[in-house]
Amino acid sequence: MSIISPIIATLSKEDKKKFIRNLKHRNKRNDTKNIELFQLLDSPDPPADADLILYGKRSKGAYHALCKRLNDSLIDFIATKDLDKESSTEMRALKLVLASRVFFQNGQLTIAFKTLAKAELIGAKYSLYNILNEIYYTQISNAHLNSSLDLQKLTRKYQKNKRNILQDENLNLFYATIQDELNQSNPKVEDIIQRNLLEYNISITKNLGYQSLFKILQICNQVAHVTRNYHAILAFVEAACQKIETSERIKDKYLYEHLQVLYYLSNTYFRIKKFDASSNYLEAMNAYMCLENKKYYPVFYLQYALVENLLLIYTGKNDLAIKNLENFDFKQYKNRLDYPLDLKLTLVVALFLQEKFKEAFQIYQDFQHSDTWYTKKAGFIWVIQKNLIEILLLIELDYLDLVESRINSFRKKYRSHLIEHNESIVLDFLKLISIYYFKTEDIHSNEFIEKVTLLLKTKRTEEDVFTLSFYAWLKAKTDKTDLYQTCLSLVSKA
Repeated sequence: MSIISPIIATLSKEDKKKFIRNLKHRNKRNDTKNIELFQLLDSPDPPADADLILYGKRSKGAYHALCKRLNDSLIDFIATKDLDKESSTEMRALKLVLASRVFFQNGQLTIAFKTLAKAELIGAKYSLYNILNEIYYTQISNAHLNSSLDLQKLTRKYQKNKRNILQDENLNLFYATIQDELNQSNPKVEDIIQRNLLEYNISITKNLGYQSLFKILQICNQVAHVTRNYHAILAFVEAACQKIETSERIKDKYLYEHLQVLYYLSNTYFRIKKFDASSNYLEAMNAYMCLENKKYYPVFYLQYALVENLLLIYTGKNDLAIKNLENFDFKQYKNRLDYPLDLKLTLVVALFLQEKFKEAFQIYQDFQHSDTWYTKKAGFIWVIQKNLIEILLLIELDYLDLVESRINSFRKKYRSHLIEHNESIVLDFLKLISIYYFKTEDIHSNEFIEKVTLLLKTKRTEEDVFTLSFYAWLKAKTDKTDLYQTCLSLVSKA
C-alpha cells in the first residue's frame, strides 16, 4: 500500500479513468477486486485495514497478492500509456529509413531517395540525432546511385550531426559530473558551471537542442539553490530565454521539459527579485499545465503554487498568500516531501511577516522530524532557514530557555559548515539577534544600528530574497518599524 498510493498519485484524473477501463477489459472474473483496491488506495489517507474492507475478514496473503498484481498493472500502464504518442515521431522516421533500404534493395532508387528525404525532414525538425545518423549513413552508402546528390554537402551534414551526438553525450557527462560534485561533502561550487562547461566543450551559444537546454537550466538551478547565488547563473538563464524563443516550434513534443524550463526561469527571476519577469513565466507555465487535458497539472502544481505564493508575499499581497496557503490541502500531497515542505515553511514565514507569531509557531510545530531527516529530504539550506525562523519565533514568544538552547545548538551543529561554505553572515546575524534578545548592548545605539546596517549591506544584492525576511526582522526592531513593510523595502532596494 505504501508503494501503490504514491504511484496512483502520479496519475491524472483522465489517466485514472483509463486505467480502470483497462482493468475492466482485462478482468476475466467478476469477483476480481483490483478495481476496488485501486479506489481504496486512491486517497491521501488510504485505510490501514484494506484487506478487511475487501474480503470482510483478515486475509493478508490474498491482499498482498492482490497488491502485487495491481502494482504490476500500474507499472505496465504507466510505462505504455504514452508510448505510442511519445515514440510516434521517432518510429515514423525510423520506418521511413527501413522502407528506403528495402526500396534500394529492389532497385526503386527514386522512391528510396524521396523516402529518405521525408525521414530527414522529420529527424531535423525534432533533433533526432541518432536517426539522422542512420539517414545520412544510408544516403552516403547509396550516393553513387544518384548523380544529382551533392556528396560534399551531405558529408558536411553527416559530420555536423556527429558533432551534435557528441555534444549530447558531453552534456550528459556535464550533468552527471556536477551532480556528483554537489553530492560531495564540501563541493567547490564557486566555478562549478563554467569549469565543467569548459571541460566538456559546451556553449550555450551553440545550436543546442531543447533537451540540452533543459539539462543546462536544470543543473544551473540546482547549483544556484546550493549556493543561494542566483545572480551567478543569470547569464545562462538569459541566454536560455533567447534559445527558448527559437525552440517554440517543438514545445508540444517536449511539454514536460518545457514546463520544467518555465518553472526554472520563473523561480530564477523571482530569486533575483525581477518579479515581473518571474510572473510572466509563471503565467506561461500555468497555460501549458492546462494542455493535453491537464496531463502534467498535478505533476507541476506544487512548484507553481510555491512560486505563485512567494510572489504574492514579496509584492505586497501577503494576506492573499496566507489565505492560499492556509487553505492548501497538504494531506493530498502527503506522499511528496519536497515542495510541500517548502510551502509549509513559506506559510510560517508569511505569518511571521504579518506578526502573527503564535499562528506561525503552531504551523512550525508540524515539523517534527530531526534536522538530519530534513537535510536528506529538503537540503541543508532549507534546514538553516527552518532553524532561523524557529529562533525568531521563540524570541517573539519570549521563550527564554528555549531561545538560549536553540541558539547554542545551532552554533554547535552548523558553525563549521557555514564557515566552510562562506556563509558566516548567518553566524553574524545570529550574534546580533542574541545581543538584541539578551540585551547585552543598547540595541538603539548608533554602534548597534551600524552593525545591523553593515550586515544588511553584506551580500545584499546576491542574498536570497527568502533570507532577507530574517534580516528585515532585525532592522524592524532597531528602526521600530512594521516588519512586513520593512521586508518589502529591503527587497525592493536589494
